[in-house]
Amino acid sequence: YARRMIDKQAPSAAQAVADIGDGATILISGFGQSGNPTELIDAVVEQGAADLTLIANNAGNGRTGLAGLIGTGRVSRMVCSFPRSSHSFIFNDAYQAGEIELETVPQGTLAERIRAAGAGIGGFYARTSVGTPLAEGKEVRSIDGRDYVLEHPLHADFALIKAERADRWGNLTYRKASRNFGPPMCMAAKTTIVQVREIVELGGIDPEHVVTPSIFVDRVVEVRHPVSEAHILMEEFGS
Repeated sequence: YARRMIDKQAPSAAQAVADIGDGATILISGFGQSGNPTELIDAVVEQGAADLTLIANNAGNGRTGLAGLIGTGRVSRMVCSFPRSSHSFIFNDAYQAGEIELETVPQGTLAERIRAAGAGIGGFYARTSVGTPLAEGKEVRSIDGRDYVLEHPLHADFALIKAERADRWGNLTYRKASRNFGPPMCMAAKTTIVQVREIVELGGIDPEHVVTPSIFVDRVVEVRHPVSEAHILMEEFGS
């Protein structure tokens, strides 16, 4: 009976993100322009939630997707590894104007802080930021004669993820490098919302190929022809 009833499909991106409220912390997958859940982000832009904290690899490119959301002025804090990347002028302008707070996290530490949240780990020690401004205010401990900085997990209220295929239970596969931060982010959020190119019937995904099990997914929405951010950037700025 439960097998017949479980169905995590959302009819649209707008309905999938409808309950994201003001003050929410949101994990957003993507590495550069690979794996960005652009349609879900655009739905948040239209939805209107404000005072958001975003956790992502970078702070957006051009004027669409993540950059577009920051451009609305409704993001109060950004946690990322690369705030300044190709065509990231929207974030740069907002930061220089004092309109957005920034926490810069080394990329490996960012991935591990997200993974720690999903694994139920209370914290871990890393050497990456020892002796740098990124370690200011953090506990430093000497282990076997070497200094380490205490890092805390990055939990979130929501995760917006782009995957390749899902079934109605929410089992996920990814496309090559688009996988990036998706799997650990799915585990680190209270509510995980995923856009996929295709939703298949139960059994349509080989269990051995499932990367993110359905237990970590709350909603899936099919976006058969997602916008290509790379194409948009080429149109905006030329090749």
